[in-house]
Amino acid sequence: MKEVGSMKYEIIVVGAGHAGVEAALACARKNHRTLLITTNINNIATMPCNPSIGGSAKGIVVREIDALGGQMGISADKNLLQMKMLNSSKGPAVHSLRAQIDKVSYPNYMKEVLNNQDNLTILEATVEDLIIKNNKIYGIIANNKEIYADAVILTTGTYLKSDILIGNTRTSSGPNNETPSLYLSDNLKKYGFKILRLKTGTPPRIDKASIDFSKTKIEEGDSVPYTFSHDLKPSYNIKEQLPCYLIYTTKLTHQIIKDNINLSSMYGGLNDITGIGPRYCPSIEDKITRFADKERHQLFLEPESLYYDDIYLQGFSTSMPKEIQEKMVHSLPGLEQAIIKKYAYAIEYDAIYPTQLHASLETKVIKNLFTAGQINGTSGYEEAAAQGLIAGINASLKLEHKQPLILKRNEAYIGVLIDDLITKGTNEPYRLLTSRAEYRLLLRHDNADIRLREYGYSVGLITKEKYTLFKQKLEDINKLIDILKNTIITNKEKLKNINTSPINQNISLFNLLKRPEINFDILENNNIFTTNYSTEIKEQVLIQIKYEGYIKKITKEATNNLKNENKQLPKDINYDLIPNLASEARQKLKLYLPDTIGIASRISGINPSDISILLIYLRKYYNEKR
Repeated sequence: MKEVGSMKYEIIVVGAGHAGVEAALACARKNHRTLLITTNINNIATMPCNPSIGGSAKGIVVREIDALGGQMGISADKNLLQMKMLNSSKGPAVHSLRAQIDKVSYPNYMKEVLNNQDNLTILEATVEDLIIKNNKIYGIIANNKEIYADAVILTTGTYLKSDILIGNTRTSSGPNNETPSLYLSDNLKKYGFKILRLKTGTPPRIDKASIDFSKTKIEEGDSVPYTFSHDLKPSYNIKEQLPCYLIYTTKLTHQIIKDNINLSSMYGGLNDITGIGPRYCPSIEDKITRFADKERHQLFLEPESLYYDDIYLQGFSTSMPKEIQEKMVHSLPGLEQAIIKKYAYAIEYDAIYPTQLHASLETKVIKNLFTAGQINGTSGYEEAAAQGLIAGINASLKLEHKQPLILKRNEAYIGVLIDDLITKGTNEPYRLLTSRAEYRLLLRHDNADIRLREYGYSVGLITKEKYTLFKQKLEDINKLIDILKNTIITNKEKLKNINTSPINQNISLFNLLKRPEINFDILENNNIFTTNYSTEIKEQVLIQIKYEGYIKKITKEATNNLKNENKQLPKDINYDLIPNLASEARQKLKLYLPDTIGIASRISGINPSDISILLIYLRKYYNEKR
């Protein structure tokens, strides 16, 4: 750990989880003197819940983080136990990587990256308050000491006034019995922030040696190697990946839960719970209650590390008392004699309403104060890391007197995530889903670098070397497309052995590849066309060819919808003076103070007619005044 020198920094990052790590690295790599504060140096980038990175939509987010110059993808690639491409039998819009990660080596690797980073100091301390003057931040107070900075990024995770809930017991604690932050949340409220209470949970961990795996279905990793990073080649042996195992709940499991539901913290065990849990990652009690017609629910037994034998019981989060957890676990196939190493629990914590943020993740309440991660109401390591990266970039850009990096909904899942938070808010832990992205065919796993690497280079997080390789990739894609368009097949005999509908006229390879059943392997196997371009280049070209019509249509739609996206709303606009504006729209505009027309248009309760009235007012009155 680097020692703290002068007590004045350019940027302070509070919290060293996945958001804090990305924020601190982005700031330091952009040559800003950065301080990263954590309550426990051993908790840097830990994974208190599931032992995985990626998943549906989330895996694409990790690719986007990497394309922008973030760290998560590289660290995941170097510390994985198993890798899978989800939805590989479906279209490319929903392809997404998910990796089982070693929960010991991953945070250790991240600590090493941080310790070797120039411009970055790490301090073990607890932040109790902020230094605020005239609605602008000037630093923090940690362990009763004032530390000054030009900008501060809060990435406090689930530690704000957090309580662990098991049965009828409530214990003031952060994840894994860590010390919670008891004062910062109340101080944020004092400075004008609206606070909400959220809840999430984690399942029990099982001793591997006590499981009868003969009663489970094995789930192997993919036989094709993948990476999250655009710049690394796979470094793992596909034959040495650790397997996961699939099991299902039983009638007995359901009966035990129903008979004891009143003992669950969330269903009667505690009467003072106000936090709302995640809809898309419910506890097993929620599943049994909400989906009473389902006879069983799938669960996965997932390895956590090469260094110990705890097995994560994916899908079995609960806040039942420990003795009931024992009965529940023993009702599962293969776990009749299972030994629980760590009991499940729910955790309740404070967050801020994310509608109090600009799209840059700077708060509207306090200037130069940024927030990222679960403090903004999200769930998941990936969503946190993405916000941390954007907050770090934009805090740095603000100090450099440059415009913030705002990713649009048609450019990145990260853009969808942040836009959803700041326009719609949330009253439960927000989780990214492919269904949240209206332009998801444009936001694919395979083209994350094509969409975002230029931004990463422009903000200074992508090296010249990486950028040169990226430009070469684009050149290769365009060259191969030109070759395919200009290569015409005139000899129909060549096509006779291909299983496709008859071709009676000359056809370009480009148009031939538009056919669903035709790919590069078929062309090569039938001696029609061979190329030395890499598999990555051929896959990208093939997607662009086969989905050309859809991509053009969606791109046009996005362009039309986003015409007014970046039209700025004046800071001094008085919404009470706009005639004919619906009362709800007027109320929401005054409450959220959106920065742009695009953001305003997505606020719940503001209709297209309201936007039209607003645009007319800006043209007719405000622009005249200017």
